Amino acid sequence: MAKRATKAGIDITRFRVPENGKGFRLKHVDPASKDGLPDRAAAEAELDADALRINELQDVMYAQGTRALLCVFQAMDCGGKDGTIRKVFGHVDPIGIVATAFKKPSERELAQDYLWRVHQAIPPRGCVGIFNRSHYEDVLVVRVHRLAPAAAVEQRYGQINAFEKHLSENGVTILKFFLHISKDEQRKRLQERIDDPKKRWKFNPGDLADRARWNDYMAAYEAAVTRCSTRWAPWYVVPADRNWYRNAIVARTVRQALEGMDLKFPKPSEDLSKIVVK
Repeated sequence: MAKRATKAGIDITRFRVPENGKGFRLKHVDPASKDGLPDRAAAEAELDADALRINELQDVMYAQGTRALLCVFQAMDCGGKDGTIRKVFGHVDPIGIVATAFKKPSERELAQDYLWRVHQAIPPRGCVGIFNRSHYEDVLVVRVHRLAPAAAVEQRYGQINAFEKHLSENGVTILKFFLHISKDEQRKRLQERIDDPKKRWKFNPGDLADRARWNDYMAAYEAAVTRCSTRWAPWYVVPADRNWYRNAIVARTVRQALEGMDLKFPKPSEDLSKIVVK
């Protein structure tokens, strides 16, 4: 087993949105914060140790085969979802990962209820599921662009809470991360995509249209994280202007969730003490 990291420095409770969002306001979260981890080198060392520990714990979860972990990542464009996922889960055996990137629904998906495609992507027991975007697009993009009646969107907060509670009651631990960047940091990252030939493939002119609706998206995110942060599926609002800070917070949150499962390797079905391989 790898040497375990010390856990000083990161208090992840400060990033957790209270149940039902009591007293929480998104504007009070500084996207450039580095509170608790002012030193980048120390943060990256903790991240590396936590990522190795996540790999160890996922091995046990896979062997045990009774629990699953679902990590939901949401962010504005350039918020760092891909980079965070690579850094936090880069050591995990691919056999234990089920990653899904939710894009614009297909005609087949649009013919079903909005949670249909999501339920099919829930990780099986023993695995870590990663959602790059998620069912929350149906109260974010759909709300901002008015792709469904306001009354239908309003119903979805309760439906999502009930759906996630059903999952949690059936062995799925849920962590939800909103990677919160500032509008100015997004401007810098979008411009970098335009200026760097190796990153131009990432640029989508539609990103600018969404950027023009920044305030609408912030209102939609605040509604989503306050109305859908529950005991069984909490939201974490992670300051994301500093990549190293963002990654360290997410890694520690995932590690602590896995450690809280009290995972154990299963006992063999028979006594192996007298078996000798010749």
